[in-house]
Amino acid sequence: MRGGHEVRTRSARDEPLSQRERGRGEGRDLTEHLRVPLPTVTRHRAREHRVCSTDAERTLWFHLRAGRLNGVRFRRQHPIPPYIVELYCEAAKLVIELDGSQHNPEADAARTRFLKNQGLTLLRFWDNDLLQQTESVLEAILSAVGPRPLTPAPLPKGEGSTQKSPP
Repeated sequence: MRGGHEVRTRSARDEPLSQRERGRGEGRDLTEHLRVPLPTVTRHRAREHRVCSTDAERTLWFHLRAGRLNGVRFRRQHPIPPYIVELYCEAAKLVIELDGSQHNPEADAARTRFLKNQGLTLLRFWDNDLLQQTESVLEAILSAVGPRPLTPAPLPKGEGSTQKSPP
């Protein structure tokens, strides 16, 4: 006893430790959010690609950045090892690639197979098509992302109110 209070220590007979007491936290499993660190070379290449982007990449990024296309978020020059994709939407598992004159069809085919095997949807556009028909490209991207869920309509006046009406 200490100061009139009984101090009780945990013994083997007591119930087992909770997850919090074991240092594992409580609630949802956070392992799905843990990411393996990228190799330094991959990170540096992705940064270089962001700085040295083409006119077509800058134009498309202007329309997609910060959720400008119907609130859908994209990442630019996103690493999916061993590749770095030009644009990636995690919510829709969508990869967007822009092809210019420097793209090799054989290498693109291998890249496409790899990305599709990862469960990703891939859209490819020619740089010229994007620059000349931007709206059509944006519509194709929007249809690939899928419809956004509708927000619920507000309740009619008086319903859902926490205040009690007078009798």
